[in-house]
Amino acid sequence: QVQLVESGGGLVQAGGSLRLSCAASGRTFSSYAMGWFRQAPGKEREFVANIMWSTGSTSYADSVKGRFTISRDNVKNTVYLQMNSLKPEDTAVYYCAAGLIDTVQVRGPRRIYSYDYWGQGTQVTVSS
Repeated sequence: QVQLVESGGGLVQAGGSLRLSCAASGRTFSSYAMGWFRQAPGKEREFVANIMWSTGSTSYADSVKGRFTISRDNVKNTVYLQMNSLKPEDTAVYYCAAGLIDTVQVRGPRRIYSYDYWGQGTQVTVSS
């Protein structure tokens, strides 16, 4: 059974940094794409970044490009989201997701329904 557990959220001032972690277990993830999404109050869940586990290829939403970095640790089976220069509009619950690479590529890496497995989310609050 696939399990994704996020951690690392918290309260930070604007301009600060946080690193989110997503510990993945339950299978070998070399054939998976891993994504980070976020959902602010009253808004739809939106794509933040993703990474192909096998190749390390990444993509980012325009709103976070240049500030956020997604990476993975093959030994620890963990995906990270390093968030720098945080803004109040980055405040949201951040979710980790996993989907088979073939499915993600066909359906689109930025679409929620491309991913089969989701974590419980971690709250990030950026104060101004």
